[in-house]
Amino acid sequence: MNYTDDGRQYHIGLKEGDVGKYVILPGDPKRCVKIAQYFDDYELIGDSREFVTYTGYLNGVKVSVCSTGIGGPSASIAMEELTKIGADTFIRVGTCGGMDLNVKGGDIVIATGAIRMEGTSKEYAPIEFPAVANYDITSALVRAAKKLDYSYHTGIVQCKDSFYGQHNPEKMPVSYELLNKWEAWKRLGCLASEMESAALFVVASYLKVRVGSVFLVVANQERQKAGLENPIVHDTDKAIKTAIEGIKILM
Repeated sequence: MNYTDDGRQYHIGLKEGDVGKYVILPGDPKRCVKIAQYFDDYELIGDSREFVTYTGYLNGVKVSVCSTGIGGPSASIAMEELTKIGADTFIRVGTCGGMDLNVKGGDIVIATGAIRMEGTSKEYAPIEFPAVANYDITSALVRAAKKLDYSYHTGIVQCKDSFYGQHNPEKMPVSYELLNKWEAWKRLGCLASEMESAALFVVASYLKVRVGSVFLVVANQERQKAGLENPIVHDTDKAIKTAIEGIKILM
């Protein structure tokens, strides 16, 4: 079922004309108004389940922000339904946990690709198909981070479905698999761990739309294990500003 009786998308509760072609995708619904405050003339246009949506303008162009909740299933629903009503360029803005020792809390991570250690993308594409960010969006985010003089990293992120599988892997029945794969990702230079990019990258390939991801690093558990300085930062403003500036560059 795709639509309600009045033509609105079933989950996000929106119809054609409600959103711009550019959409920022945070996870947390409470983060939407913080992002919308960077828009001109923004207004709340949707509040359904985990999907809170504001639409406004940047440089005179209609733009939107829509929360997706946590994980790939709801993120892919948001992208599918937003695409049906006219959006075609997406930037995921969120938080991540650092893995590479060079990645510190408070840094920005811009994902070039994602490890598909989650379930949603497997229902769109065989596991051999890569989860890759759009080049133009990634380039715009890098330019934005440079312009804003932020400490940033570009590279591969790991996507999982279990938050506690990352933070308490030894307690899980499949600890042997989680711990071994985590070690492999570290050896391969994976920058950080999060929960949505792999699904969004693969779904975007299927839908023929553009998507990129930018994250605030909250902390790095590997730096903590190594006895290195491990700042803990929760303010997502740097990631938000990078996305806003990135959209302006794309325009």
